[in-house]
Amino acid sequence: METYDTLRYFISIASTVTMFALFVGVVLFLFRPGSKKVHEETSNMIFRNDDRPSLAHDAPRTGRHADKQEAK
Repeated sequence: METYDTLRYFISIASTVTMFALFVGVVLFLFRPGSKKVHEETSNMIFRNDDRPSLAHDAPRTGRHADKQEAK
């Protein structure tokens, strides 16, 4: 039983160190120099082809409430 406890102890330490190293690696990857441009471009991607804001009455109605609006 002593071998099992020893192996469990070392595996616990190894997994903790591995998870910490993975966390540090992900954080360093996200905050690396030059990544600000990539993140800004990605966050503004949905606005790339907008000419103007859409109005509620311009947009076609879809979904289960479309029939109720057209019936009135």
